[in-house]
Amino acid sequence: MPAILLGACVHQQPQSFGPAAAVAAPVRAPVVRSSGKPYQRGMASWYGSGRRTANGERFNPNGLTAAHPSLPFGTRLRVVNDGNGRSVIVRVNDRGPFAHGRIIDLARGSARAIGMTGTSRVEIFRVADAEAGLE
Repeated sequence: MPAILLGACVHQQPQSFGPAAAVAAPVRAPVVRSSGKPYQRGMASWYGSGRRTANGERFNPNGLTAAHPSLPFGTRLRVVNDGNGRSVIVRVNDRGPFAHGRIIDLARGSARAIGMTGTSRVEIFRVADAEAGLE
């Protein structure tokens, strides 16, 4: 009989309350898929060095920006990592990628936000300013 009671206690999870419990939980970008079909699907890479972007602004390696070969500068995109479902909204401010078979280059900060190391398969959605929180 004691083994049964002990077994029941093992399956209970300790509960934490208060601010410390909220801080301890890892923060992940929500899985948010825009309505409709993705604008593009394919491989993404990241880059972390550079002086100026193609639109003339100073490159911020920790920024939420991206390089795309053809979309207008300032276009907002939701990039979803197919491997883990994490997403980030980025602003196109550069041209690239220049590696064959890649559809987008993310600044290092954008890549970290979606848990990307090296290259990853992604879906790209165009985002309206209202959805990006820029009303």
